[in-house]
Amino acid sequence: MSAMLRLMAWLLAVALVALPVVAVVNGWVGGERWPLRTLRVQGELKQVDEAKLRAAVLPYAQRGFFAVELDDIQQAVNTLPWVEHAEVRKHWPDVLEVRISEHRPFARWGEDKLLSEQGRLFPAAGLPVPANLPELDGPETRTADVVALYEQAKTQLAGVRGVVLDPRGSWSIHLNNGTEVVLGRSDMQQRLERFVPLLPQLAARHPGQQLVRADLRYTNGFALTWAKPTATTHAPTHSPQRNTNNGLTT
Repeated sequence: MSAMLRLMAWLLAVALVALPVVAVVNGWVGGERWPLRTLRVQGELKQVDEAKLRAAVLPYAQRGFFAVELDDIQQAVNTLPWVEHAEVRKHWPDVLEVRISEHRPFARWGEDKLLSEQGRLFPAAGLPVPANLPELDGPETRTADVVALYEQAKTQLAGVRGVVLDPRGSWSIHLNNGTEVVLGRSDMQQRLERFVPLLPQLAARHPGQQLVRADLRYTNGFALTWAKPTATTHAPTHSPQRNTNNGLTT
């Protein structure tokens, strides 16, 4: 047998062995012979829709055990609402396992996002958002700072609804009763510590009136805005009168 014939015979033998393997790995054949029959979901799921999960997995799982692309499934599952992270594995002979970590919402962030307990932002559109979440906002790179001030403010003020860091870098705290406490860009802790002990005195001086806004960005006092104490109108009045003796502004 000539060298050329021996080479052609060898190539043919290799092809006969390799082609079935390539066909199975690429899903050309084998999807019916080695199907993935069981989807095993791991994780404590409260928000992820299992029907949507199965719909996301099925197109890839149909390729069979050997041809299934786990990275593609993982990417598809990660795009589902409420999914923070997904890991996908397969177990012989017919099990596809998907391990899911859900977003646990900690707070609203701006108008259209939620902040998870893990500190990650995710879209809120179309999601059933739990009631009474804190309302936070600021640059997405400053989530940790906004949360830190919120947690701090809760220890000093009653009924803290949220914290905002505006585009100019100015901080403000919002209370459940509608009061806005403006802290400014610096010395937030010192300003808050000076203001909080005086709140009972301020309330006593304005019985029945709602404090609408407290601007703490003054060296020797506060600029306070009170709502008018009438039954028919709640238009705010602004009367910043500084008192350098005790730090009160009425």
